[in-house]
Amino acid sequence: MSIAFGTDGWRGVIARDYTFENLTLVAHATARYVLSLKRKGASVVVGHDTRFLSREFAIETSRILAAYGITVHLTDTISTTPQVSFHTLKKRAQIGVVITASHNPAQYNGFKVKAHFGGPALPEQITEIEKELAALKGEAPSKKVLTLDEYVTSKQIRLFDAKEAYIKDLKKKIDFAAIRKSGIKVVYDPMHGAGINFIREVLPNAIEIHGEYNPSFGEVDHPEPIAECLEPLSKAVRKNKAAVGLATDGDADRIGAVDHTGTFVDPHRIFMLLMKYLYTHKKRRGAVVKTVSLTSMVNAFCERNKIKLHETPVGFKYVAKLMSEEKILIGGEESGGLGTSLHIPERDGIFNGLLLLEMMAVTKKSLKELCDELDTEFGPHRYRRRDVLVTEATKKAVLAACAKKPTKIGSYEVRSMNTRDGYKFFVDKGWLLIRASGTEPLLRFYSEASSLKIVNELIDAALKLK
Repeated sequence: MSIAFGTDGWRGVIARDYTFENLTLVAHATARYVLSLKRKGASVVVGHDTRFLSREFAIETSRILAAYGITVHLTDTISTTPQVSFHTLKKRAQIGVVITASHNPAQYNGFKVKAHFGGPALPEQITEIEKELAALKGEAPSKKVLTLDEYVTSKQIRLFDAKEAYIKDLKKKIDFAAIRKSGIKVVYDPMHGAGINFIREVLPNAIEIHGEYNPSFGEVDHPEPIAECLEPLSKAVRKNKAAVGLATDGDADRIGAVDHTGTFVDPHRIFMLLMKYLYTHKKRRGAVVKTVSLTSMVNAFCERNKIKLHETPVGFKYVAKLMSEEKILIGGEESGGLGTSLHIPERDGIFNGLLLLEMMAVTKKSLKELCDELDTEFGPHRYRRRDVLVTEATKKAVLAACAKKPTKIGSYEVRSMNTRDGYKFFVDKGWLLIRASGTEPLLRFYSEASSLKIVNELIDAALKLK
């Protein structure tokens, strides 16, 4: 079974391709990559989420890394991906590894790789690990691997609490006093993922749903904080008459939110609100990074305030690379992942959720009021993404039609086109982006316009492109 690396690591179906045998190969390749860096006192941070066998996979990875003489800092229990990134930076480790499949359904697990600067591994780092993996030719090296207890005794593997230092760091960056003083009533949905039992450690009065350890994710199905998966959170917010509902995905690097009416607040508006708060209230400065699929409100805000704006292909790895190279105020993508200059160059759903609460407390405005202000300032911006399973023939036909640079999408005249990642068509007061999955017959349609009616018409018309 081939092992294919994606955005920042490897994911697969447990027992089908995500097996201990394949994990062993990936761990050996990772160890060999770390040694190739030739750093004195090489070390790696390893953590894991709540998925089936995640702890066991994390221990197996740690044992193999330790067999190469690498010092391993293994979290003593469940940890979020941002916590691993934070400790990779704090402990000056060469890389971090998180056993997680993020927002994928329960049958998946994964192997995320984190860079020394506290963000996702750079594309070139993943390429080097893939080279080491290819060199193994499907055969694990014969190397003596000791037990976990033996490595712990020799201090080759060091168990540690990932929460303690991370929470201390949060308390330096988030105005918890303002949040407590405001009396904001919060419902938090960790979606049975790595964020379980976390928010109540920093906000004891918060209400938590889906906080039980459940590797199958229960009614959640797949732990992704999108509108379709957050109806239980909406109901809990309305039932408890809360001010806001926050949700994080399986490894807690993405944020989702609903306002006090239970209405979903999409990630585009969360990005805009936090960007405005950082720039206007906290007086932070720096460039902004957005992926090609993120709202055009970002462009308008940056142009108005003369802020340098970078646009990248879809994928936080591109955002993180820029965050590691220059001063970036905020950077993110449409899927709910964003990083700010206040924190590490990493998506962190918990940190961003707390920053959202701080913003509400400091401005003394509800999330709905803040969103309504965006409509007033920039005009209505409504968004939808639709992933459509199609035949390979339909997928090729639609992409071929896009490549011909159509002058109209349905009844809407195409004013300009962007091919940075997929095909992005700009129409009057809106846009449509079409991207294809590289691994399955799937087309992704992203659209933003002044109304959901226009958004849906654009996506429907795009499906008929031939």
